[in-house]
Amino acid sequence: MVVDEGPAHAGNGQTELFPDSSLPDELVGYRGPAACQIAGISYRQLDYWARTKLVMPSIRTAHGSGSQRLYSFKDLLVLKIVKRLLDTGVSLQNIRVAVDHLRGRGVRDLARVTLFSDGTTVYECTSPEEIVDLLQGGQGVFGIAVSGAMQEISGTLHEFPAERADGAELDPAVPDELSERRNARRTG
Repeated sequence: MVVDEGPAHAGNGQTELFPDSSLPDELVGYRGPAACQIAGISYRQLDYWARTKLVMPSIRTAHGSGSQRLYSFKDLLVLKIVKRLLDTGVSLQNIRVAVDHLRGRGVRDLARVTLFSDGTTVYECTSPEEIVDLLQGGQGVFGIAVSGAMQEISGTLHEFPAERADGAELDPAVPDELSERRNARRTG
């Protein structure tokens, strides 16, 4: 996996997904069935990935029969990326390496990442220059813009029931920050 440890280039032309410094509430999560629909995976995949620690819910894990896992926004994003990498033929072993690296990044950092793969190796690029270098080397075959996956997830979250890990009620009259941004974009 190619990793740029330096800061992301500010002038890379990408728009900020979270321009006002707000990020999704880390206590708000989605249960397994919603996570499956959002990521486009089966419940069997979700369960297997949680049990093998490929993608574990960061808000609440299952503790015996009847308990519900709770997946954060970042967890949903990683699930969607894993699904896309699997669909393109990347092995679970290589996906595990990529996921382990992505786990250490914050949501804002992930929005600046584009993943490329030749079907075997996963490469991480954080600037247009890195993408050009990779493509000129003839290695990259397909790419996954993490910010695009974030926008897809953000656009569908309102369709699924969310809950807070601390047990507090979500006030439906008070939209979350993602809903507010979506509504602002729609109205101009």
